[in-house]
Amino acid sequence: MTEFEATITDLSHDGRGVARIDNKATFVSGALPGERVLLKYRKRHRNYDDAEVVSVIEASPDRVEPVCRHFGQCSGCSLQHLAPAAQIAAKQRVLAENFERIGKVTPETWLPPLVDQAWGYRRKGRFSVRYVAKKERVLVGFREESNPRFVADIEVCDVIHPALGPKVGLLATLIGGLDAARDIPQVEFAAGDDTVALVFRHLSPLSERDRAALTEFGKAHGLAIYLQPGNHSSVHPLWPEAPRLSFAIPAENVELDFLPLDFVQVNAGMNQRMLARTLELLDLQPGDRVLDLFCGLGNFTLPIARHAAEVVGVEGEHGLVERAAANAARNGLGNATFRVANLFDDQRNEPWATQAWDKILLDPPRAGADKVLEYLPRKGTQRIVYVSCHPGSLARDAGILVEKHGFRLVSAGVMDMFPHTAHVESIALFERG
Repeated sequence: MTEFEATITDLSHDGRGVARIDNKATFVSGALPGERVLLKYRKRHRNYDDAEVVSVIEASPDRVEPVCRHFGQCSGCSLQHLAPAAQIAAKQRVLAENFERIGKVTPETWLPPLVDQAWGYRRKGRFSVRYVAKKERVLVGFREESNPRFVADIEVCDVIHPALGPKVGLLATLIGGLDAARDIPQVEFAAGDDTVALVFRHLSPLSERDRAALTEFGKAHGLAIYLQPGNHSSVHPLWPEAPRLSFAIPAENVELDFLPLDFVQVNAGMNQRMLARTLELLDLQPGDRVLDLFCGLGNFTLPIARHAAEVVGVEGEHGLVERAAANAARNGLGNATFRVANLFDDQRNEPWATQAWDKILLDPPRAGADKVLEYLPRKGTQRIVYVSCHPGSLARDAGILVEKHGFRLVSAGVMDMFPHTAHVESIALFERG
């Protein structure tokens, strides 16, 4: 295939370099802004092309040697070749550009970025599993960077919790030796403070031999083993009989229990830092009434309850609400209550939506909170903190809060929840103008 020289002028939202060749955008895997590279095309499209680096002719001063031996093959990390400080700067630029382009707003102050441990940080995720007949073995890992249909052939993962990251190859060998090797499409992992769990999805019943092998693997490596024969509700422990997953928030004297498929923040260390910043920005007072929307297990709700008069958490998933309420009771927090509601539907007539709230916390999924902002906040709300996993939806919703609801975008900044990836996690403070 023909090779070309090109100058990389930008970084895309997914961490690829961007070049313009014949007035057409070309997204180049493995390239960094400012570099001169030799590239070859992977796929041509009508409005853009995909390419990959053959060699770097002139390297960026921010280029570093990737730590992971599987970098470039595995899609789990796209920015290991970019220096950590430059990764953060790139994420800050993405957030600023989204505010300007989509929300037409600019923060009065930029918050310093939050960073934490960049390796061994990932406590939650899903491995793809595939039996490859030609290789006569099972592959376990994330998808290939060059072809997402295939599973990357990896032995270790440097960003996953250290109890599991070095054992990816062992996990593949385990599954390859099972009778059900062809019927296990995925393995999810979840790490609490004291327990790391694996959830094996299996499409056919497991033999006693397979169950024994999985149990022995769990015992040998100190991992809790769960089985998932069907949907989420089918998940149940194989070994030990009653494992406990939990994580503590020491600064707030709070501990949360969770189930292995529950949503928890991927980066445990960053979660602690994010919570501290959120509480700082909320500036909670003893008499405050706070509404926590998209509250999940109560990750924010319970720490808020330590400082406010009352907090109500609202979440769409019944199971999460039940466990959030149980977590509140276990921590002795009678001023934290929870409601089930699909926040993407109009909830304006619900009692919690018609009450006066001094402060609101928003932590929505990627789609953002625009549906909620059609009927909230009410006039009594003076302060909103918005935690975001997607800069575009945050920027859109910032524009709504400023233009429709009369708030000021006081401050905003990025949080490096997913080091070595292009994922941008951020936080913003809004105050009544």
